[in-house]
Amino acid sequence: MDIRTIFANMSWLATSQIITSILAFFWTIFTARYLGVNDYGILGFVVSLSAMFAIISDLGQSTHIVRSVSVDYSKARDYLGNAIPFKSLLSVVYILVILFVLLITDSSEITILIGLLFAFESVIKNFCSLFYGVFQAHEKGSYQAIANTILNVLTFVFIILAIYLDAGLWGITWAYIFANVACIVYTVYILCKHFEVPKIQFDFGFWKQLAIFGFPFALTTIFYTIYYSIDIFMLNQLIGDFATGIYNATYKLINVLTLFYSIYTAVFFPVMSKLYAKEKSMLKTTLSKSIKYLSLITVPIAIWVMIYSPDIIQFIYGNQYAQASIVLNVLIWTVVFLFINGAASNSLNASHKEYSVTKIYVIAAVFNVISNLILIPKYSYIGASAATVLSEILIFVLEIYALHKLNLSPNKGLILDTLKIVVASIVMGSALYFAHLSMWLTIPVAVIVYLVVGFVIKMFDNDDIYVIKQIIGR
Repeated sequence: MDIRTIFANMSWLATSQIITSILAFFWTIFTARYLGVNDYGILGFVVSLSAMFAIISDLGQSTHIVRSVSVDYSKARDYLGNAIPFKSLLSVVYILVILFVLLITDSSEITILIGLLFAFESVIKNFCSLFYGVFQAHEKGSYQAIANTILNVLTFVFIILAIYLDAGLWGITWAYIFANVACIVYTVYILCKHFEVPKIQFDFGFWKQLAIFGFPFALTTIFYTIYYSIDIFMLNQLIGDFATGIYNATYKLINVLTLFYSIYTAVFFPVMSKLYAKEKSMLKTTLSKSIKYLSLITVPIAIWVMIYSPDIIQFIYGNQYAQASIVLNVLIWTVVFLFINGAASNSLNASHKEYSVTKIYVIAAVFNVISNLILIPKYSYIGASAATVLSEILIFVLEIYALHKLNLSPNKGLILDTLKIVVASIVMGSALYFAHLSMWLTIPVAVIVYLVVGFVIKMFDNDDIYVIKQIIGR
């Protein structure tokens, strides 16, 4: 395992994601303030709906291709040549499904039209993801990072332009579409210049193979998406646009943080696939270290957000979204479990246990739907938040059990490391709570307190120090 290659890819993707997160942070603010709670609720509903059914246009092909091509680069031509026309056919089916759902839910005319446009935007994204898979398999994270930066810079620019021109919800929608079109143009150019010029193939036997091997990943994505998107859908149908707007505003903030999860997946999934094929003993170590490093970042962030959630919502959205602070207090913990569960899922997928992951997400999705049906009518967006976090905790328990059966469960040292992380985070949070400092001043104070406590209780071991030295080239 080449630590420098991993770090180089992560650096590119992290830089891109930092840019993305900053821009997404601002366009979320501008969009929510400009549209108001009700129109922002409509936007959240159609985005959630398009995401819920987006897997129809992919059927797990992209993930399967990453795993296969990362082991044998020569397979890229056949995979791309067949995936493109197969994906095009599936995309037509996907758009028709979106139209059908919008009609049977008795959506307004503007919601139907905006929903169809976001379905088209989702199709473009899915094709970009297919080509990103080739970049990831070759461990060339820089190309994906540049494409991602282009996409999000243009999204930001076009949204600002739409707001300036007072183009309303229509203008915001077209802003997303134009940015994605520019992104796929760049992605195709890089693919043809540096990797493969796709040659369309209609090998139906290969299409069948793509569907069969991609099916477990597709099922996982379906149920994964259901329990992350069904809450917004159900809020809209059971409560209304206002509650959806409040919840969606908070959810967008969470999405800014969870975007960093895509860095981990893009960098480590190909590596884990190789480790399983060549160095299985290292896979367990990689998983344990991944969970530790992800927890080192997410746990203190969650504590900090809980303390300052009212200030965060007030600063970002203003008084009209004040009720969102309690939602943020709950939803922030999805970030912690999402990262940890993502590391576990990647290990299971890399070990060709994708059906185990699928079963876990099926259980979680059913649990989430039932929880939402029980909690939303009584507790509205707070109930939806609780259902999401409870689903993540359930996934965590089930995935740890699945890893244990494969003798891949994290080592016992991780338990002690996790306790140290929790202790350092609680000490940091307590110091901030009793200090009564302004939100901005607490950021450097929080970092200093957290690191000092971490070093005192020996939160970083010799392996961590070795990794740091490898990263900085010493």
